[in-house]
Amino acid sequence: MSGRGSSSRITDEEINELVSKLQSLLPESRRRNIGRASASKLLKETCSYIKSLHRDVDDLSDRLSALMATMEANSPQADIIRSLLRS
Repeated sequence: MSGRGSSSRITDEEINELVSKLQSLLPESRRRNIGRASASKLLKETCSYIKSLHRDVDDLSDRLSALMATMEANSPQADIIRSLLRS
């Protein structure tokens, strides 16, 4: 990080700022579960959220593959899905 100068030690203020930024990235429902909890709890919740996002992506990918398998390759629906995947 550029704001820390030549020292490689991070200050408590910087940690608090990073924790706050990380917490702001979580959905509201997950932030309510944490409240003003420790950085450790926030990191655990963030890891849990990322794992759930991976599961969601895998599930949606499987569902999309199954849907594409039922369509003709040159159908208008398949073209729409391909165009959405490219964007």
